[in-house]
Amino acid sequence: MLNQRSHQNRNEIKNGTILRLTTSPAQNAQQLHERIQSSSMDAKLEALKDLASLSRDVTFAQEFINLDGISLLTQMVESGTERYQKLQKIMKPCFGDMLSFTLTAFVELMDHGIVSWDTFSVAFIKKIASFVNKSGMDISILQRSLAILESMVLNSHDLYQKVAQEITIGQLIPHLQGTDQEIQTYTIAVINALFLKAPDERRQEMANILAQKQLRSIILTHVIRAQRAINNEMAHQLYVLQVLTFNLLEDRMMTKMDPQDQAQRDIIFELRRIAFDAESEPNNSSGSMEKRKSMYTRDYKKLGFINHVNPAMDFTQTPPGMLALDNMLYFAKHHQDSYIRIVLENSSREDKHECPFGRSSIELTKMLCEILKVGELPSETCNDFHPMFFTHDRSFEEFFCICIQLLNKTWKEMRATSEDFNKVMQVVKEQVMRALTTKPSSLDQFKCKLQNLSYTEILKIRQSERMNQEDFQSRPILELKEKIQPEILELIKQQRLNRLVEGTCFRKLNCRRRQDKFWYCRLSPNHKVLHYGDLEESPQGEVPHDSLQDKLPVADIKAVVTGKDCPHMKEKGALKQNKEVLELAFSILYDSNCQLNFIAPDKHEYCIWTDGLNALLGKDMMSELTRNDLDTLLSMEIKLRLLDLENIQIPDAPPPIPKEPSNYDFVYDCN
Repeated sequence: MLNQRSHQNRNEIKNGTILRLTTSPAQNAQQLHERIQSSSMDAKLEALKDLASLSRDVTFAQEFINLDGISLLTQMVESGTERYQKLQKIMKPCFGDMLSFTLTAFVELMDHGIVSWDTFSVAFIKKIASFVNKSGMDISILQRSLAILESMVLNSHDLYQKVAQEITIGQLIPHLQGTDQEIQTYTIAVINALFLKAPDERRQEMANILAQKQLRSIILTHVIRAQRAINNEMAHQLYVLQVLTFNLLEDRMMTKMDPQDQAQRDIIFELRRIAFDAESEPNNSSGSMEKRKSMYTRDYKKLGFINHVNPAMDFTQTPPGMLALDNMLYFAKHHQDSYIRIVLENSSREDKHECPFGRSSIELTKMLCEILKVGELPSETCNDFHPMFFTHDRSFEEFFCICIQLLNKTWKEMRATSEDFNKVMQVVKEQVMRALTTKPSSLDQFKCKLQNLSYTEILKIRQSERMNQEDFQSRPILELKEKIQPEILELIKQQRLNRLVEGTCFRKLNCRRRQDKFWYCRLSPNHKVLHYGDLEESPQGEVPHDSLQDKLPVADIKAVVTGKDCPHMKEKGALKQNKEVLELAFSILYDSNCQLNFIAPDKHEYCIWTDGLNALLGKDMMSELTRNDLDTLLSMEIKLRLLDLENIQIPDAPPPIPKEPSNYDFVYDCN
């Protein structure tokens, strides 16, 4: 084994490698520690520039921190800024660059997680906050100051409280009204961090402040509808804000109705009054108590409650709890004509054909909460925000109002009876999900999408998908499948290994996404070695093997683990324990207690890499992607073999692409 390894090493270095001599990280750290304290402004500026660059390296960072470098930088920020205030007018560019490099170095050093955030003084926090609160601040200084504040809030409860005292939403709003998307992204990130870490009793208060400051309309105008594309990081922050906003509904969603609470019972009385008795109040009704009870029971049955005698009992299930009743009241008050039409329309149908408004509203609210994942923490990797939810202050309620009308329409199209209730709900869920995937820009556009997704259209889509997924179950076909399957699996295996040879860029997870750090991993063409290394930025295309510093022989790999079994998923942290990140995590275990940790960029890459690594280890490929690929390729191969192709030769190569036509006069523009 030793001879084989040495022979392999000789083969790897036969073409030679260029080695570059450089000073050690310890020596670099010592020199820079001295240079940044120089009395010469030019020397100091150059030293801080070098420090900002070198601080990305964890080995250098450790050495510099050991010299108490973080304390030195914080002192320079706290006192150095005043020292150069007098020089600022005549040396403003120099001053700005110096502070920018100082803050950049600080951010990079803290990103390594070596020093606790709890060690910083109130004076330092006030100074950083002042850079954010001050108008006309240099963009790079503002950007790094926002990043520091976000990290403070996310990493320390004590610092959250101190930052919350120094920064108000009103002071952050102007940064959203500018044109720099990076600054806007950092600003929303700070708002999200304050929102996420706020105590439960403070979150609703903070939401009210955001509403007063018109945050939603400012984001809609200056970010979502600005004349520029939204990058992935901005999309992620908008998604986080969307999730945190909807999570405010969790309290009502998990609150059972108290049948003895008169104020809550009055809401049900109001629903009845609007639908059946708009002219008079229920308390003024004439007649005996028995007659009134009988009338109420009849009306509650028409409203579609399960419990006709005491409808309050319908709202004791959580979820959706009181949130369903809130939605019903909102619909009755803000869309009164539609509400009355739906209730009266159904009350005039036969009992078995009526669409029960009360029961439907409760189940629909529960379904919408599941779709929007109300109550779940935001994912660290998701950027799935919906622009339409930023177009209305009561977007969830409006969303419900559109969907309850859709449910009533679909019920009629299906000619459903009470036994079909669950089937109708499944169709409505499919309609809503399909409309949401198109990312409508407004609630009106969402409504239009649903109009085109009638029950008939859903049936057509289902039929088409069923035909595409058609599975032959006869014995000869099953035998043919069994015969073909091994070669199809081998084809999938080769594709996975080829993708590993191409390699993938992975992002290092930390508490702040904006200062992304990347690393690249790829398999050698002979499938014997994994090459990996850090990158300065996300690469365009493949990264050559020789630029990746580290190697891991495949023969040294002991196991591949996923999800909760990964070492980096066992760390504590709110954002690391959510479901989406766990589903993208995998680790390679090698040697004794050594591991290489991954967070895949998406589910597809996760499947590619876990399949490829399992194939290298001689194990089965068990991913969902492999199952789908196997089904698709098997189906295509069987259909091809069953075609009547006697005397027809199938070419091995695809036909050539024809030349472009001389003109495009034949093209018809549908728009």
